[in-house]
Amino acid sequence: MSKDLQVGNQPSASATTVPVATAAAMASAARGGVALGKTAAATLPPISPGSDLDPLERRTWRAFLSRHALLARLLEADLMAHSDLPLAEFDVLFQLALADGNRLRMNELADRVLLSRAGITRLVDRLVADGLVERMKCASDARGAFASLTDRGRTRLDQARPGHLAAVKRNFLETFSRAELETLAEFMERGIPLV
Repeated sequence: MSKDLQVGNQPSASATTVPVATAAAMASAARGGVALGKTAAATLPPISPGSDLDPLERRTWRAFLSRHALLARLLEADLMAHSDLPLAEFDVLFQLALADGNRLRMNELADRVLLSRAGITRLVDRLVADGLVERMKCASDARGAFASLTDRGRTRLDQARPGHLAAVKRNFLETFSRAELETLAEFMERGIPLV
């Protein structure tokens, strides 16, 4: 794996530098102000990536980001090749299968799959169109809605799941010993509440 962090097909320079307009918006947000337009933002100096991290911190963070990006691409490609199911769609079906009654409120589903409410709405719309998920009204809240796994969605998940979990083991879990997995799990669970 290259030492340089890559995002998609972008070389490391664009993956690790923040565009000036984005830097201006971030700085403005941090000050509680309004984001500057592109013209005003162009006068700000670029942010040096990792300037606030020591070498070990930068190495660790880059390794984590690189490993995550690589794993996501590998798992997506594997799922598409074997099940014609994108990783995000698999994740929605999987989260619904884990939930009580195979259903979740849309905001709970968004939290579990780490998508925005708008993003989860579009994703669920596609799954509803494919007959894998259905929307159900919430009896206690007229504005609320549940996403519920359909029988067809369960069948699709059951077909994709063994191959996907084998790919997770092959591409990630089996690269560590059991003792290392225990330590890694403890590290990853530290400080961040898991849903």
